[in-house]
Amino acid sequence: MSRYDRWNAILELLAQEGRLSVEDAARALDVSTATIRRDFDQLAQQQMLMRTRGGAVAQSVSYDLPLRYKTARHADEKHRIAAAAAELVRPGAVVGLNGGTTTSELARALATQATLESGFTIVTNALNIAAELVVRQHVKIVVTGGVARPQSYELIGPLASGVLEEVTLDIAFLGVDALDVELGASAHHEGEASVNHLLISRAAQVVVVADSSKLGKRAFSRICPIEEIDTLVTDQRLPEADAARFAEAGVKVIRA
Repeated sequence: MSRYDRWNAILELLAQEGRLSVEDAARALDVSTATIRRDFDQLAQQQMLMRTRGGAVAQSVSYDLPLRYKTARHADEKHRIAAAAAELVRPGAVVGLNGGTTTSELARALATQATLESGFTIVTNALNIAAELVVRQHVKIVVTGGVARPQSYELIGPLASGVLEEVTLDIAFLGVDALDVELGASAHHEGEASVNHLLISRAAQVVVVADSSKLGKRAFSRICPIEEIDTLVTDQRLPEADAARFAEAGVKVIRA
């Protein structure tokens, strides 16, 4: 297990339990207590947790982890979701992508999709997606303005609206922190939610890409109501009953 995988696992445990001892973490991850103490100290330096005597406690930031710490979460599911979502894009399409681990995986899938080699356009407020795909000659990249948010690499704020108000998208893929049939799609940060809502408002078709751990959940700031979502691409772990609820709300469900 790499250091970043270990850190991700520690933060996952803290998010679940709220408090974690050195011994419990070492036992759960099958590493030495000395390694865990170093990990706790390094994560505390980055304000990802708060050190206590003999352990650590969660801070609110641990529920909105920087992107590099979230990449290992549900990796297999996100890969399958991205592959299924990429099939929805046609050559020449103008595609909107917000930031997040699932949309980043989707961007890679789109860039290597054989059916799209004739070219397509991506409009995004995610700096990591733009940086990764700018070298792909068949992909036209349009980046919004805005202020970069380190946790997600997304550009947010009023500067982003200038570009988004001038474009029209064939399809927008929306990564979310939570999706609930009653509340709709939501994000932990109100700045991201605002830009994401503007992004999808420019699209003829809106597709949420989210693993099942985010479904039936609610986050701080609403992106859009469920009525504005056309399709949900998720994984096989979504129970049939929950899939039926989304379908009854008018959302087409694809389980990859």
